[in-house]
Amino acid sequence: MKQAVSIIGAGAMGSAIASRLLGLGYPVTVWNRTAARVEPLAAQGATVAGSPAAAVSAARVSLVLVSDAAAALALTTAADGIAAADLDGRVVVQMSTIGVPGVVEQQSRLPAGVLLDAPVLGSVGEAAGGTLTVLVGGDAAVVNVGRTVLADLGAVVEVGAVGAGQAAKLVVNAGLFAVIAALGESVALADALGLDREVTYDVLAHTALAAQAERRREVLDGNNSPPRFALPLAHKDAALARAAAVAAGRPDLRVLASAGEWLDQAMAAGLDAADYSAILGHIVRAQA
Repeated sequence: MKQAVSIIGAGAMGSAIASRLLGLGYPVTVWNRTAARVEPLAAQGATVAGSPAAAVSAARVSLVLVSDAAAALALTTAADGIAAADLDGRVVVQMSTIGVPGVVEQQSRLPAGVLLDAPVLGSVGEAAGGTLTVLVGGDAAVVNVGRTVLADLGAVVEVGAVGAGQAAKLVVNAGLFAVIAALGESVALADALGLDREVTYDVLAHTALAAQAERRREVLDGNNSPPRFALPLAHKDAALARAAAVAAGRPDLRVLASAGEWLDQAMAAGLDAADYSAILGHIVRAQA
């Protein structure tokens, strides 16, 4: 029989992961601040916990999926939070992108050998299909406890100690944001120089931007993209990456800063309900 797992946070990713684990035969307990969000999971067979502490106490491995570092700390330190549970022999896996200081702070509120730092690459589709990439930071013994569950969600990549998972995720996202900003600026320049858009796509097909240009044509041509990676979350992650660069003594990382500024502007333009790829249309319009 599969070991019991708890999911703390039933947003889009938390719900997708819970549904996958239920489908694989795991006994799953769920908790969410807004109780209505867990009703579909309860209908699939999940047990609903009354608090984060109760959820953690119901399983050996608990997966935490929340929006940011403040939420992670709050549900850890609340009177009925994670730290109030019986944590002996249990593992808490922080799968949210909350930054290095955020996960280190969360770790400091828990006993040693409890927390895994494990943000993911991929979105709801990958969570449902078990094709996420899980960037795991933590002690080897703790990783081994969580590995069985995490391996059913995708590829487990060990990157170091607690904090390294968050660092690795920020590195990946910094590159992602830089690429999409470069694509938007390339198309904006092509438009400004009078190139036909089809010619632009043909030219970009011979460059390092080829795959992204093909994937993002619909958005560049003014159509909406399903929100795989919501703009507010991308904006949050870019801010974490910029802050991390400054803290690490590299405030001179100009491409990272510029990509973050495009995300700032897209948020200010009221695109917060869109996928982060909406910055492409914003860049093209801003250059027009």
